[in-house]
Order: sequence, then structure tokens, then C-alpha cells
Amino acid sequence: MDKNQTRMNTSKYLEASRPILAVLAAFLLGGVLIIAIGKNPVEIYGKMFSMTLGTGYGVGQVLFRATPLVLTGLAVALPFKAGLFNIGGEGQAAIGTIVCAAIGAALSPSLSPMLAIPIGLIAAMLGGASWASIIALLKTRFGVSEVITSIMLNFTAYALVGYLITYQFGIEGTMRTVEISHGAFMPRLDALTGLFPRSPVNLSLFLALALATAVYAVVYKTKYGYELRAVGLNLEAARYAGINTNFHVMTSLIAAGALAGLVGANYVMGYKHYYEAGGVNGVGFLGIAVAMLVNSHPLWILASALLFGLLDYGGLTINADVSKEIFLVVQAAVILFVIASQKAFKQME
Repeated sequence: MDKNQTRMNTSKYLEASRPILAVLAAFLLGGVLIIAIGKNPVEIYGKMFSMTLGTGYGVGQVLFRATPLVLTGLAVALPFKAGLFNIGGEGQAAIGTIVCAAIGAALSPSLSPMLAIPIGLIAAMLGGASWASIIALLKTRFGVSEVITSIMLNFTAYALVGYLITYQFGIEGTMRTVEISHGAFMPRLDALTGLFPRSPVNLSLFLALALATAVYAVVYKTKYGYELRAVGLNLEAARYAGINTNFHVMTSLIAAGALAGLVGANYVMGYKHYYEAGGVNGVGFLGIAVAMLVNSHPLWILASALLFGLLDYGGLTINADVSKEIFLVVQAAVILFVIASQKAFKQME
């Protein structure tokens, strides 16, 4: 009994240490690349941390860039608990953002923020959810792989958004929409608190925090979440036990789309106040990495998103000294080391 307990505790510690070891290994690899181009990695990393976590503006930039990654990370994590791999967050975020921008621009300038902001949020959620519902319908009705459909719908979303900006909602001669109603602006934290001066971090940060907590509570503290995880562990066994598996597949994918669509709250309502072509490109794919790093745990996604937000903005701060692409390599290395460590630890068990 003691040996089994010791083995279980060791396995638990190894599992918890995997992300940390992966991050350290990735930074080590980045250091090797920095040395290879003739720079001092200690100086480069020191400059990066001082310009990101060492200033209010830098911290604000990291938080701003982490906010959409929390949302797209959750959009991967929730269906993953049902055994689904939603890699369509990219398209869902783009559709949710353009819908948010279009509805926000159509609102009356005199509309109160108490109404305009919720309308903008609902529009973003509905945009992302409607796009994800295509994946959910094809999965539950025809058994089509969500991986295939979500990949194809990402490219379809790019094309549709490009068309809408060019011919429907855009300003002629530009690749951006008109500005949303002032009432739909999401307040920035520097204006409200004086913290993070001049940085674009806004109230959608707290929305992301609340949603991460809510997803955790739903997945681990409710009957729905228990059934959702049962579906993910063994779909046939869950169906035999009387669980409506199609319902859980459908709802988890649609909810994921709504979460990804809320990227529009951060980008349109809290930052640009309009949608610009390519403005949210990459957040969906990076959200996959954010979720994978912490095994799709809703609360740990917050820490994972902060890490990737740090690497994203950190690459810009040292771009004059070394290419920011080095930090893209570090981001990719984190995921590769996580996957490699998972296989290694399983062999050790």
C-alpha cells in the first residue's frame, strides 16, 4: 500500500512538473540560439524581463496579449474534456470579432454603455457560436471529424471576413471597419485605475478571468461536467450509461465558439474600436498551445496564457538586438517538450 501510494505521489509530482520543465528547456534552447547569433542570452533575457514585467506598461501589454489566449485556450479545453479537438478557434474568433464590430458600429451613438457593452459581448459570442455550430452539427448528425471541419472553416472564415470588410462593413480604400459606437467601448484599466499606463489592457481581462473560473466550475463541480468528462473518457460507455453524448458534443463545441468569439471584446471593444484585417490572426492557433501546455485545465490556462503573452510581447522588446522570431521558436519548443515529456513520463510509469 505504501509503495503504491508513493508511486501515485511520484506520478502526480512528475505530471505537475512537466510544464515547468518544458518551459525551462524551451528557454534553454532559446539561449542556445541567441549564443549562436553572437549575443549574450543573460543580457537578452534580462532586457526582455525588465521591459515586460519590470514596467507598468510592459505588464499591461502582457496582460492584454494574454487575454485573448485565455479565451481561445478555453475554447480548446472545454471540448477536449468531451474527447473533441477544436482547432477552429481561429475562425470562430475572426467571425465573432467581425460580428462584434458590425453590430457595435450599428448601435446608436447615444446608447448607454450599460446596454451597448452587453450587446457587443452577445454579438461576439453569437458570431463565434454560430460558426462553431457548423462543426457541431456535422459531428453529431453525420459523424464528420471536428478536426477536418474546423480546419476548413478557419480558411472559410478568413475569406468571409475579407469579403465583409471589403464589400459590406469596411471603409473604402482601407481594410478596416467603421468605428463602433462610443457606448460600446470597453474601458481600459489605466483610465479606471491608473495602473498599466498607456497600455491597451482593458476590462475584458476580468471577463476572461471570470470565464476561466466558470468553465472550471462547470467541468468539475456540476453534473453536466461529470457527464462531459465521461463522454471524453469513453463515448460508447457514456452512451450505454444513458448520457446524451450528442448533447454534450454539441453544447461543448458551441460554447467553445462563443468563448473564442469573445476575442472581439478585447480587440474591438477594448482596443482598436474597429476590426482591421488580420487583427486577430494567430490567436486561435496559439490558444491550442496554451491549452496543451496545461493539459486543458481551465484555471491553469490563465498561467499558460500569461507565459505566451510574455513571450509574444517579449519578442518585440528585444527585436532591435535579436530577431523576435527566436521567441516564436521558444513558443513552439514549449509544446514540443511538453509532448516529448508526456511520452517519456508514461514510459517511466
